[in-house]
Amino acid sequence: MKSRIEISDQQLVKNFVAGEAKAMDELIARHSKKLYNYIKNLVKDPVLAEDVLQDTFIKAIHSLKRGSYHDDGKFIAWIMRIAHNLVIDHFRKEKKYREVSNESGEVDLFNNANLSEDTIEMELTKMQLSKDLQKIVQALPREQREIVIMRHYFDMSFKEIAEQTDVSINTALGRMRYALINMRKIIESNKISLTA
Repeated sequence: MKSRIEISDQQLVKNFVAGEAKAMDELIARHSKKLYNYIKNLVKDPVLAEDVLQDTFIKAIHSLKRGSYHDDGKFIAWIMRIAHNLVIDHFRKEKKYREVSNESGEVDLFNNANLSEDTIEMELTKMQLSKDLQKIVQALPREQREIVIMRHYFDMSFKEIAEQTDVSINTALGRMRYALINMRKIIESNKISLTA
């Protein structure tokens, strides 16, 4: 019989869906530190990071039980996406309810360009840049696209990427190099401008 360490995330997910609760315990033990560090890096608050981490696993469990998870062998990327979306939701709510007083400071908060929200034009430009970049990444071959997403969207090290994709670090680095070359070609051939 295989030890828990040898069982893949994919098999643990299948076991959990089949009713083995301990399989989720193993997935949590395996990935909670990495997820916590990722979330804490985004929210800059250890207590809030703990809350978001718990919410992430709760949401993942509900999704698995509903059958919403489509297994492509990348459980960690899927659960990190859930965590990322929960962080975004938190900041949206916080922004909506934030109250500011202009009387308690030396700087006029309501007349400071650095503290003002982006204009609609700036927001639209950012959205367009994001869409363009997503299209470029999606146009890459699957193995290169995977590396770019793990490295830049999930902030994974090349060692972690190599372990996750079951390749050597040199292979992961090579795929990233070719991904960047291909991205430049796509940008040039489609005359895409990625500047705001």
